Amino acid sequence: MKALIPYKKKNAKSRLSPALTLKEREEFVELMLKDVVSSLKEAGIKEIDILTTPDNGVPKDLDVNIILSEHDLNEAINSYLEREIKPIFIIMADLPLVRAKHVEDIISRTEDVVIVPGKGGGTNVIFVKDPSNYHVKYYGSSFLNHCNIAKSRNCSVFIYDSFLLSTDIDEPHDLVEIMLHGRGNSQRYVNERFDMKTGKTRAKINATGNA
Repeated sequence: MKALIPYKKKNAKSRLSPALTLKEREEFVELMLKDVVSSLKEAGIKEIDILTTPDNGVPKDLDVNIILSEHDLNEAINSYLEREIKPIFIIMADLPLVRAKHVEDIISRTEDVVIVPGKGGGTNVIFVKDPSNYHVKYYGSSFLNHCNIAKSRNCSVFIYDSFLLSTDIDEPHDLVEIMLHGRGNSQRYVNERFDMKTGKTRAKINATGNA
């Protein structure tokens, strides 16, 4: 069992720019990555690979493997899957609300492929037992892509529907979900910068999701 986390730090999360400066966004994505890694390790996954480009620094205090690639996301992940024989848990780095229980539930499924849909038809997590018999196709309505790929490969599929795992942090109003449901590094970082009770934030974020 291995986990793979695609990760980008440089110029990260431009859609959060109304709420966070570039420096803050780059700090924030590091902390979200740390929260994801922490939950994976708590769930018992010891082999964790971070897939990134040479110009993206990965925090040195994480006990993980660094895989560098200059290819686009799909090509980089598919090249990785072709070489692997162990089950692979692919999770995005901007899912700080993930809990160890989510990971444990997903990897305990008997189906060949488990997919966690994200907001707007994206894909936040894919667990595939036979990586050589699968490939990814992110961007756009990737959730449907990944369901269809599994079907074309005669793989059984389970859709794991979870509010916390579907919440990737892309927009200023997503920061509210970290305040409400988060824990660890990313929640502390957001709480230090925003006050949900008064609504006094740089982007005027409030619990209704308005910015």
